[in-house]
Amino acid sequence: MDNLLGTHPSEVLSHGPTKLLISKYHWHLPSKGIVVSYTPNELDVKDHFGIFRGVDQIESFAQASIVSCGAFNEKTKQETTFADLKIKFIPVFISTGPVHFHSYLEVGDTFICIAQIKFYKFRQMTCDGRIYKVPKNMDLDQYFSDFDENRLLNYDLSNDFVLVAELNDITGRAIKADLLK
Repeated sequence: MDNLLGTHPSEVLSHGPTKLLISKYHWHLPSKGIVVSYTPNELDVKDHFGIFRGVDQIESFAQASIVSCGAFNEKTKQETTFADLKIKFIPVFISTGPVHFHSYLEVGDTFICIAQIKFYKFRQMTCDGRIYKVPKNMDLDQYFSDFDENRLLNYDLSNDFVLVAELNDITGRAIKADLLK
């Protein structure tokens, strides 16, 4: 397995079905970053006037970046499976730097999280990135089929994408599950 493409996020993440905020992995370079998508549903915006809240956007970004990329790196390092990692470790959100919101997301809007890995050591990861609203009817797999590290680092996307948020220093760590018992 060279990257997360073709893997369903539920295989990687230990989040339950109502808290899984990633639909699909579209691009992944393990040491550099990732691009994922999600479309908020009615449950995601319940009691929030049809708006996918900023705190949920940050959670989606964290699942996309520090949790997914961290799990992949740890799976590779330990030569194990995602199922074994879910038993051994629990992802913990540690901190966030500045987050700036430029727009908003409504139920049914598809968005991407594009994350750049800044630091990874001892099961701890820090990422920067952005969230963009995706143009209607865009085939994201096709769009990102020729994406590369340079485009990732420059957030090189078509002008049809709408910048929703900029996130800095999103940090998390996988802690041993037996420490919480």
